Amino acid sequence: MTEYSITTDVRFGALERVDVHALADAVTEPWHNQTLCSVNESVVRLGVVQGEFHWHSHDEEDEFFFVVDGELVIELEDRSVELRAGQGVTVPKGVRHRPVAPRRTIMLMVERNGIRPTGD
Repeated sequence: MTEYSITTDVRFGALERVDVHALADAVTEPWHNQTLCSVNESVVRLGVVQGEFHWHSHDEEDEFFFVVDGELVIELEDRSVELRAGQGVTVPKGVRHRPVAPRRTIMLMVERNGIRPTGD
């Protein structure tokens, strides 16, 4: 398994400015995932990634991926969804998937609070 840097503690409270590019510039790990803020029962996470995540699914939660910079391929068992900057996709609960970033990519993810980022 690849080494992942995953922090699930909420970093920013309500009305605190979040500078995604400044946060991404500080990342040195190849696969970094930081919870930025909480919105109702969901969280927004920042991913700064390069390479492959492992195959996984979330039994009870949908997961939304939005590419800020770079490119991300969401591999599914029967096809792949390619995303470029400004594009996003929702992976429904229970769908086995694997995010792959061919180059350094900055993305935001929206998912229910309490989700295990590495899958169930």
